[in-house]
Amino acid sequence: MRVSHLNWVEISEKNLLRNISVIRNLIGREIKLMVVVKSNAYGHGMIEVATIALKGSVDWLGVNSIEEGIALRDNKIDAPTLILGYVPLTDLEDAVHQNLRLTVYNMETVRALDAIGDRVKKNIPIHVKIETGTNRQGIQGKKLSNLLDFINSSPSLKLEGISTHFANIEDTTDHSFAQFQLNEFKRMEGEFFKNETNLLRHTACTAAVLLFPETYFEMVRAGIGIYGLWPSKQTKVSCSMEGKKIPELKPVLTWKTKIAQLKDVPDDSYISYGCTYRTTRDSKIAVLPVGYYDGYPRAFSNVSYVLVKGRRAPVRGRVCMNIILADVTDIQDVKLEDEVVLLGKQGEEEITADYLAGLGGTINYEIVTSINPSLKRVVTK
Repeated sequence: MRVSHLNWVEISEKNLLRNISVIRNLIGREIKLMVVVKSNAYGHGMIEVATIALKGSVDWLGVNSIEEGIALRDNKIDAPTLILGYVPLTDLEDAVHQNLRLTVYNMETVRALDAIGDRVKKNIPIHVKIETGTNRQGIQGKKLSNLLDFINSSPSLKLEGISTHFANIEDTTDHSFAQFQLNEFKRMEGEFFKNETNLLRHTACTAAVLLFPETYFEMVRAGIGIYGLWPSKQTKVSCSMEGKKIPELKPVLTWKTKIAQLKDVPDDSYISYGCTYRTTRDSKIAVLPVGYYDGYPRAFSNVSYVLVKGRRAPVRGRVCMNIILADVTDIQDVKLEDEVVLLGKQGEEEITADYLAGLGGTINYEIVTSINPSLKRVVTK
């Protein structure tokens, strides 16, 4: 049975592969490229993005949870996959059976993995995350020695990689703290891992890839840039300040809906909840079947716009749970079920994730990852 969608996301295969090529050209052929597809591939659709990405020069995938890793495996995506987030002790054996790599920093986790490996007679590759200053996930230096002693004494555990995460590499043009963290990573590597060989060291996010080749090591973890979005304005400014060529990243995602109703609303009438908007003329209002449940924030009430027939149509009144209202009075020949762009390009006009982030007082990451994962993702060639 065919189901028509009134609210969907289109994913450009061409732009996704192009962005992967841009990152690959920056890091070269010898360094491994991990594409991070966590959080539904930053809202783009994890299975769709992973399937496309592996057509390009991608070596690894990165996910946040065991559920995401298993979803990849269930869809016959068998590329090396690292779980970047925490896996509950009760779920570790499932991760091992699914051949998912694990990020570790707790002694309880490595003890449990050692017991699993002994029971299933399997070597388990792990990646130790080192704390260098972000103070999120990661093991501190004073505890690292004991963790490594246990790993090295275990016949079941194989230390495959070490990593860290930068705290302040995107939101500033002063990268002294990022340099401090990089130095800490190198210091701890020299102190604790000097006898280790063939380790996959990975520290670089998209911003680091764009700015600091010294962070590449054996593998980089590219996220937001793969989706054609800059990590921040400051990252682009930093590229310019350092005389680097500004890579051209192309947005991958377009979010669309259709007009569900057109109504003529008289002058001096209220629109939507709370009577926050009042017409100043006879108006034609388009009812759009999308709202904050779908990921279109209530903060966009009365301040955003959508694209209809390549022209801007202001959002009038409050964003509802499942409906927004747009003023199409000045747009000719608008019809029921005409296509509407909420995020992306239509004709010569474009609504960017950065623009919407500015309206909502947030970042482009949150705009795209907030799009409801239940919405249909359609790959366009």
